[in-house]
Amino acid sequence: MLHFRFSTVLKELLEATLKRPLSGSRQKTWLPTRHCCFGTASLDARAQLKVLHAAAHRPALRTAPFAAPFRSYCAKTEGAVELDEQLKKDGDSSEADSDKRRNAGILPSLEDLLFYTVAEGQEKIPAHKFLTALKATGLRTGDPRLKECMETLKETLKNTTDGVTLDRHLFKKCVQSNIVLLTQAFRKKFVIPDFQSFTSHIDELYESAKNLSGGQVADYIPQLAKFSPDLWAVSLCTVDGQRHTVGDTKVPFCLQSCVKPLKYAVAVHDYSTEYVHSFIGKEPSGLRFNKLFLNDDDKPHNPMVNAGAIVCTSLIKQGAGNAEKFDYVMNFLKKMAGNEYVGFSNATFQSERESGDRNFAIGYYLKEKKCFPEGTDMTSVLDFYFQLCSIEVTCESASVMAATLANGGICPITGERVLSPEAVRNTLSLMHSCGMYDFSGQFAFHVGLPAKSGVAGGILLVVPNVMGIMCWSPPLDKLGNSVRGIQFCLDLVELFNFHNYDNLRHFAKKHDPRREGGDQRLLANVLICITQTHVI
Repeated sequence: MLHFRFSTVLKELLEATLKRPLSGSRQKTWLPTRHCCFGTASLDARAQLKVLHAAAHRPALRTAPFAAPFRSYCAKTEGAVELDEQLKKDGDSSEADSDKRRNAGILPSLEDLLFYTVAEGQEKIPAHKFLTALKATGLRTGDPRLKECMETLKETLKNTTDGVTLDRHLFKKCVQSNIVLLTQAFRKKFVIPDFQSFTSHIDELYESAKNLSGGQVADYIPQLAKFSPDLWAVSLCTVDGQRHTVGDTKVPFCLQSCVKPLKYAVAVHDYSTEYVHSFIGKEPSGLRFNKLFLNDDDKPHNPMVNAGAIVCTSLIKQGAGNAEKFDYVMNFLKKMAGNEYVGFSNATFQSERESGDRNFAIGYYLKEKKCFPEGTDMTSVLDFYFQLCSIEVTCESASVMAATLANGGICPITGERVLSPEAVRNTLSLMHSCGMYDFSGQFAFHVGLPAKSGVAGGILLVVPNVMGIMCWSPPLDKLGNSVRGIQFCLDLVELFNFHNYDNLRHFAKKHDPRREGGDQRLLANVLICITQTHVI
């Protein structure tokens, strides 16, 4: 991240605001929700403070979940307290005064403040410096939300004399379409404020797990046996769209059982919790995921074991052909992934169907127990089941899917609602209790987060309201979970307070990446106080 240079920036800011009017932007300012302290004030100062107070008490930009609350490090004098009480009475008239002042050039726009943040006292900004600073916040230049900004930047640079630098006016033109998102990024208002520090820890955890050599690549599906045991990747996406990847994150692999919670979410989204669970239970089975076994009500125990997943598959788009059903689910998954890579491995599908005797046995058992909706073609359902297991993703695209679950069903990088809150809540609940095969209880105990593993080596991990993570490495332990993936998850909650019960009172504290460090908060608040004093 770039930091303000106090004296230089304030000098530039003061000169700019006094010499020439700024854009009449109606956007929210960078002023905080609490104004700085002042002593006794003249009548003119009172009038100017009204403007600042009105700007300061407008609805704030959305702050990330768990973000640290603003704390003032300035003590108010007696005169300032009296001034506070007087300002509170002004109400709507202060709002109008504030807008007039901005139009007159007294208050800087968000675009101006962003320019001064990046420029560090210079009159022009090299485009690569802005892009580097942007990436340090966790945002990518390819983020769909920044499409207009990046396109304008590209076109603007074509028309500059050197094709590299931007002055203040050109910079404002480029960023104005996405100024709210960019303001949040550069003010460190995302869910992970110090993203570079956080990702450096993630890289260390990745390297630590990379040294593990145990486990065996799944070979009961011939296509899976072809993957190298050395492949290892971790990708994450926060609920604000911050991205980080390390390792073989662009190599496609099949979701396999990681698709189970996703298709369950689609079924609940389309129908209802009550309807879906009239066919499937909610309890952990305590048995192997591919057992021919039902609960006391002759239902599969839950949607995360094969029997439950096959029944869940039969509920999707009932009455349609498999081609239409497949396109329907693929469309959902692509929306969850923010339109990033979601493909299909026909070779894996054929391999699964040819070696799927156990699943055919489960299918006939379910048919005999009348577990399917009336009129269901069991063999067609199994074909569809094999197809969904053979859907391909990369670590990067799957991390966005996990982040959509972490974000309550809204894709972080597109802002589109994909799944209902009910579907997401139920999905995360079952992932937490049943998602990791026969290791589910151990995982809930030690990691305390919703997750789902697959025999291709993937682990889809959700940190609710914070981020989604996809770990992928083909070697599996005896329970069918990725050896490196499990170790990474354990190390993650050992370092950070992501476990569901890490935040209990009187509990030993771990690192909380959702909060800025104390020194950084103090520095930011001192800057705010100084900036307000100079503007007045």
